[in-house]
Amino acid sequence: MLKKLFHTEDDTVLTILRLVLGVVFLAHGSQKMLGWFGGYGFKATMGFFTQNLHVPTVFAFLAIYAEFFGGLGLLLGLLSRIAAFGITVNMLVAIFMVHLPNGFFMNWSGQQKGEGFEYHLLVVALTLAVMIRGAGAFSLDRAISALLDGEPASAGLPVGSHSPSHA
Repeated sequence: MLKKLFHTEDDTVLTILRLVLGVVFLAHGSQKMLGWFGGYGFKATMGFFTQNLHVPTVFAFLAIYAEFFGGLGLLLGLLSRIAAFGITVNMLVAIFMVHLPNGFFMNWSGQQKGEGFEYHLLVVALTLAVMIRGAGAFSLDRAISALLDGEPASAGLPVGSHSPSHA
């Protein structure tokens, strides 16, 4: 089971997906958790979620943590499947609790009462790719997977960095 959690291929496409998702969600999570990038910070975000949106406290807490630690996990490629799962749940809840009544499209022109769910749907597709295929190259998951398989620690590094045939 542990091997399946960490297993990933040396895939640069997965790496790109994972890194972009990681940057986006670490930034959004940092707004909510730390008040960075114009965010309100943990206490105010919890208050908004629980008082304005009527989200139960435990779920508000999990949403903030999923974005912050999920983004960090994706950026590092550490426990990427778990990080992607947390973000997937977060986005599905956002679709069904907030954005579905506003339709598919984002509110680019300001004509809708709120934002649609197209962004969230894209995120779900990308997180599903990470959950199914793993973190890809340049990830701690790949290095851990190599160690669990009894390979040298360098096996988690990019192709050619540990193979004598590429020296």
